[in-house]
Amino acid sequence: MTRVTAKRVVVKRVYEEPARSDGTRVLVDRLWPRGLSKARAAVDRWLRDLAPSDVLRKWFHAHPEAWAMFRKRYLKELARPESAQALDELYRLANQRKKLTLLFASRNEERNNAVVLKDLLEGMRKPPTGTGPGGVRAVRDRQVKRMPR
Repeated sequence: MTRVTAKRVVVKRVYEEPARSDGTRVLVDRLWPRGLSKARAAVDRWLRDLAPSDVLRKWFHAHPEAWAMFRKRYLKELARPESAQALDELYRLANQRKKLTLLFASRNEERNNAVVLKDLLEGMRKPPTGTGPGGVRAVRDRQVKRMPR
């Protein structure tokens, strides 16, 4: 799988005016943005299965300072089988020659699920599942650190 360059994947608030330079516009929220018509949003794809669960979204809204924990929990959710098809579609779109714009409705432009997805695409790796050599090594490393000296 090829790595996507930073210039080809951008994040943008769905309420901003669409631009020709956006390329393929993908909405990655579970709910349709309030007060926005489909024509005005100019969304090419809506991958709602990539959005954080309602529980996680509400938790993060109540704890915006817990960005690192949100990222970790969100990546864990993306590793679930329910997200696989939408994630594969996102990787497919990212591998096209066109620019990819991930759209979100959140007011926080630096800390939202689209930012996590962009980081994931730029690394072109699937979310960690906790299995395989990397997961086994991480568990082993944690166990070694806990051992009394």
